[in-house]
Amino acid sequence: MKPFEAQAYCNELSKKKQAFVFIVDYAVKQAHVWRIADIPHDVLFSFPQFSNVTERVPSKHILIHSLFPISKAAYIKSFERVQSHIQQGNSFLVNLTAQTKIETDVSLLDIFHSAYAPYKLLYKNDFVVFSPEPFMSIQKKRIQTFPMKGTIDARIPYAKDKILNNKKEQAEHATIVDLMRNDLSFVAQNVHVHRYRYVEQINSQSHSLLQVSSCITGELKPHVQNKLGDIIFSMLPAGSISGAPKLKTCEIISEVETHTRGFYTGVMGYFDGENLESAVMIRFIEQKNGSLYYKSGGGITCQSSVDNEYLELIQKIYVPIY
Repeated sequence: MKPFEAQAYCNELSKKKQAFVFIVDYAVKQAHVWRIADIPHDVLFSFPQFSNVTERVPSKHILIHSLFPISKAAYIKSFERVQSHIQQGNSFLVNLTAQTKIETDVSLLDIFHSAYAPYKLLYKNDFVVFSPEPFMSIQKKRIQTFPMKGTIDARIPYAKDKILNNKKEQAEHATIVDLMRNDLSFVAQNVHVHRYRYVEQINSQSHSLLQVSSCITGELKPHVQNKLGDIIFSMLPAGSISGAPKLKTCEIISEVETHTRGFYTGVMGYFDGENLESAVMIRFIEQKNGSLYYKSGGGITCQSSVDNEYLELIQKIYVPIY
């Protein structure tokens, strides 16, 4: 359905306190909203508070055999265009992403069942998401959002200290926290940073990553408390996967990226009639024309190193397993 229809439908269902799930693409051009009874049989959700997976399938050995990432030369071209915009003052932070063709012996359904992540989605045979990043949650009148910015290979000696003390990472994270705090203020009052730059570890078969997050919280303003669609769509696209300032940075992303994001870096969520949980659709594999593509990326600032950013894009190509 069209985004304005999805927004209105979310408002209607939340006002009636009817449970539903939703997905919205990055560009806010495509959206789906389903009441729980209406979820198609080939769309599977697995969230902390909701799952429509009725059959438990044994985990498989998930191995990505080959990677065919964007060439270093093509990435450098996009990176340098981003840096040009930053130097002109058009943006402070741009989240630059790319798609990598991958080869594996398993299906998207196998990956959905075997991947370890708090937020998982299988959309038909089109794409699978296994995201570690919550977007926002609402419990009663309290709203929280959880920007995730900063990644490092956990095998690096003193990795936690290095990621927390890195000046570029500090600036990038602070920029996104400020952006998300501002986004939250449109629908909430008494907005403040509840927890700043905490580190979590995510494991895969090949390696582990440390990722840095923050928690921002506030109290919903009275005029939006029964309008969940207005709340969700007012905050899109998510700041952690776009940049700051958001509007201009989204224009830059459209100009410099070599692929179409689609539902990658969009949001997905579940409303139980009272509370909301949602996530950013990162850790994303899409099937197109018989091939699989893993989409990944990272934040670019004036302090970024093209070598480090290209390496991070590749390091994020993994499937976390149980």
